[in-house]
Amino acid sequence: MMNSERKESDKNNVSGMNNQKPVINIHNLSKSFGKQLVLKNISLKLFEGENLVILGKSGSGKSVLIKCIVGLLNPDSGTVDVFEKNVISMRGKELGELRQKIGFLFQSGALYDSMTVKQNLEFALRRIKREYTEKQLNQKVNEALENVGLPEVVNKMPSELSGGMRKRISLARTLVVDPQIMLYDEPTTGLDPITSGEISLLINEIQKKYKTSSIIITHDIKCASMTSDRLLMLKDGEVYCEGNLKAFENSDDEMLQSFFK
Repeated sequence: MMNSERKESDKNNVSGMNNQKPVINIHNLSKSFGKQLVLKNISLKLFEGENLVILGKSGSGKSVLIKCIVGLLNPDSGTVDVFEKNVISMRGKELGELRQKIGFLFQSGALYDSMTVKQNLEFALRRIKREYTEKQLNQKVNEALENVGLPEVVNKMPSELSGGMRKRISLARTLVVDPQIMLYDEPTTGLDPITSGEISLLINEIQKKYKTSSIIITHDIKCASMTSDRLLMLKDGEVYCEGNLKAFENSDDEMLQSFFK
């Protein structure tokens, strides 16, 4: 990987993040499905304004972790605090209000195929920003599409878009409601190397423009190197190690080296 492709902040020690306020604080989180223990006493923090990349092989519990963060799954034990509020105890309206502050980019993109791009973005807005006029809706939709570099596809159907374009539109639909936290679940999966690089750069641009705090679930080392302020690796449902990219690359640990070969 070329140095020019790395995220600038990751070239230095990022321990200064510990002086910042955590927007997500997870402590001793465990989750099982039947007899299969997927998460084992996971503890981690996401600090305000940072991009935390979570690495791990398939089945290591990465996607289950972020579903617990937004209350899509209930853990067996442990705590999940978002903006200093206990997610596990939330129900109904309170949980809905919290989710409005969190953008979730699914692997599949999860666009509504029967709606145009504009309608997909408006759908999210109409549910959350009910006081918006048609003029305000149009303005927010156009702004979100500009931010992902696709204003010209506003009236197209998802089936008319490439995989990379669909990913960008999914991101625009998430951004249109001004989230404070972004959760990216394998944002570059299924994309060619050039498009993957573009999506990774877009994640950084969103962090700067929207001042988001983000968790990026990935097994794509190039994406990790381009977006991370800090990295954390899961192995068999447990936190295996954490640090910055330089520390991961320079480690003699065989598990880490297998990711960088």
